[in-house]
Parts: sequence; C-alpha cells; structure tokens
Amino acid sequence: MFAQVNKYFDKAAAHLDYPPGLLSQIKACNSVFRISFPLKRDDGTIEVMHGWRAQHSVHRLPTKGGIRFAPNVDEDEVSALAALMTYKCALVDVPFGGAKGAVRIDSTKYSVDELERVTRRYTYELFAKNLIGPGVDVPAPDYGTGAREMAWIVDTYSTLAPGSIDALGCVTGKPVTQGGVRGRAESTGRGVYFALREACSYGEDMKAMGFAPGVEGKRVIVQGLGNVGYHAAKFIQEGGGILVALAEREGAIFSDKGLDVDRVMAHRRETGSILGFAGARDIPTSAGALELDCDVLVPSALENVITADNVDRIRARIIVEGANGPITADASEQLLARGTLIVPDIYANAGGVTVSYFEWVKNLSHMRFGRMEKRFQERSNERTLQGVEHLTGLHFASDDRERAMAAAGEEELVNSGLEETMVAAYAELRTIQKDRGVDLRTAAFINAIGKVAMAYQQRGIFP
Repeated sequence: MFAQVNKYFDKAAAHLDYPPGLLSQIKACNSVFRISFPLKRDDGTIEVMHGWRAQHSVHRLPTKGGIRFAPNVDEDEVSALAALMTYKCALVDVPFGGAKGAVRIDSTKYSVDELERVTRRYTYELFAKNLIGPGVDVPAPDYGTGAREMAWIVDTYSTLAPGSIDALGCVTGKPVTQGGVRGRAESTGRGVYFALREACSYGEDMKAMGFAPGVEGKRVIVQGLGNVGYHAAKFIQEGGGILVALAEREGAIFSDKGLDVDRVMAHRRETGSILGFAGARDIPTSAGALELDCDVLVPSALENVITADNVDRIRARIIVEGANGPITADASEQLLARGTLIVPDIYANAGGVTVSYFEWVKNLSHMRFGRMEKRFQERSNERTLQGVEHLTGLHFASDDRERAMAAAGEEELVNSGLEETMVAAYAELRTIQKDRGVDLRTAAFINAIGKVAMAYQQRGIFP
C-alpha cells in the first residue's frame, strides 16, 4: 500500500519545482516503532500481540493519526496510512504531522476485558517511548476502534502522567463526557457528504458528465456501513441522493427504488445481516455491489477494493473515497482514462481529522465551544427580532421566533467549521486541477506537498 501512495506522490511531484532532497524527505516515513507484548487471555493462556506506531512526518507537531485493530495489518499498511495522514492534514490546513498506529488483532474474537488490556498495554508502550502526548503524537479512532478505546487510552495516559493539565489532548475521538467534542462521531461521514456535494456543485463539471448539478436524484452505492459509511449514507440520503445499494461484509442489497439506511441498519441489528431486507435484492458479496450501475460509488470499507482485476466492471461515473486507499494506482489511471471523476481519500475523508483538530483545541483551551458567547448571542438575536417587530408591526410565530433567536452551540460550531474546511479545500483542489490540467488526486497531492515543503522551508531546514 505504501508503494501505491508513493506512486501518487511521484505523479504530483513531477509538477513541482522543489529540490530532490526536500521531496525525498517529505516522501519518506520518518520512523516506525514496532511493539510486541503479552496478553493474558480470559482463560489464562498467553498470546503475544504485535503492534506499530508510524510517524511519517514531523514537519508539524504533534503528529496525528488513528489506531486500527485489524487481523491483517502490517508495517507497510501503517506506514502508508501515516503518509496519507501527512498529506490529508496539510490539505485541509490542520497543523499536524502524519502518523498511524495499529495492533494486529481481530477484535470480534476477544472479550471486552481483553480488548481493554490490549489497548492499555499498547498505550503504555507508546508512553514509554514518548510516542503519545498532546504535544507529541495524538492518536484517534480508526478501523476496529472507537470512543471506548480512546477513553481507555486517555485514562491510561492520565495515570502515567499525573498532573498533566492537558492530558485530555493526548487522544481524540473520546466520549463527550471525557473531553470529546460533539459532532466527532459522524464527522468523517459528514465530510464525505460535503466532498460529494462540492464535487457536484459545479455545473460545468456535471454538464460534461451528463449530470445536473447537485446531489439530489443521483443514484448512490455505499460499501461499508461502519461509522464512516453509515453516516455518509445518511447525509447523502438527507441531501437528496438515492441509495440504490448498500454493502457490508456479509453481502449487499439492491433496490432501484432506493433504500432507507436507518431501516436497513435496524434490520441488521435485529437479524445480524443486511441481507433479506424487505423490498431489496440480495447480492452475495460486498464486492459485487461495486460493479452495479450507479451514478456515485462511495467505497467506505478497506483499502484496495478496486483493482486491475475488477476495474473494467466498475460503472460509477463519480467515486468518492470514503476509505483510505480503496482504489489502486493502476486502477485509478484506468478509471480516469474513462472519464470517471474520483474524489480522493486525502480530501474526501478528511472530516475526521478536521474535527479531531477541533477536539484537540478544545482540550488545550479547557473550554467548550460556544460556552462564552451562546447566551449573549441569543439575547442579541432577541433584541434584533424585537426591533424588527417594532418597526414593521409584524409578530413572529413562536416556532419562527425560537429559530430566529437560536445561537450556535458546540455541535453547530463544529459542523460549521467542518463545512467551511471542506468547501475551502475543494475550491483549492479544483483551481489546481484546472490550472495544471491534472486529476483531483494529483491536484490534492500537489497542494499537500507544497504546504509540507513550505513548512520545512520556514523552519530553515531546506532552502
């Protein structure tokens, strides 16, 4: 996977006039820490666990990147994901270097107590090597982990670093009650929706593909109904997209009339599978859904699901990469040659790290967003409303009055900040795409590499 990322890097670097040494430094993975530690299972047996933490770039500190629990993860994958984090953070102007962590484990085969012991020991190993801390390296959830694991991490770190007033900032994606930020859980999926919305908002681009502008009415397939895929599907549906197929590890379902993602998820909770959903046709494999006819495909599961083996059967005109690296470099070139619009992962799924940045800022400031100004703004809105009523003689209904007086709380501010970030970043990408005559992924890498290079130059490391 790291080789795939570096292919994208090299393609973009060919458009840039930076010293070869600087480009080599940006491309290289700065360091990888490998961990092996024993786990005492609930039955008393001992199992050796293997984990990693890669810091791809320290041009900005702290470094930032999730921790995944997966049965087939390896050092190459962790290094590749850390590299993507470097470029992703730079692209959306989040002041972090890129990092990633992993433990090789199938979390479905371990008890909650065993997973807690693994998480806490992994955190201890990172702490012992100074690879975690609010100013050093800040993990977050990834595949196989979530708010629960982040709560264990912050509790372990706080125990190991007593008196650290910024301890909550050692990790993001925490429960709100333990220093998390409202809106973080759905942020990556919401960002995927914003990415699709922005890509579809330019009439010139949509006209060239035979589409009307906007998300509304477009037939969408989402592969993967984890945190990212579920929320992406939900927001796309709310935005007027028609979910014609949904896929999970057990298979996929299709309906040309559209699927309601919440009803599908309720069915899965009841039966353990999305298959057998009323009014939908079952497809035996998740990969099969990728090949169905649709306008928009959102692969939100794992990497390398679209390869040279199946690219000829992919019929989507727009692909939004909700997962990291779902399309191999060779398959990407074939899709671009056919005129497919690919919204790349380092932009499309940057919503998670963007809101993680907001959470980190909240933890360091020790202040909930909106706490200082919310009531003041509500009273100011009320005075404005009263002035309008006095001048016009109008009287607003209670519901209209309540909406007009409302001021933004933490979740509204977080979502607003995320939307602004995704809108501004896409505008930059599209400008580079048009100016240089490249695809969106190459434009994203050009933009990101340039920002990382500037950071090195500002520090006086390179001329």
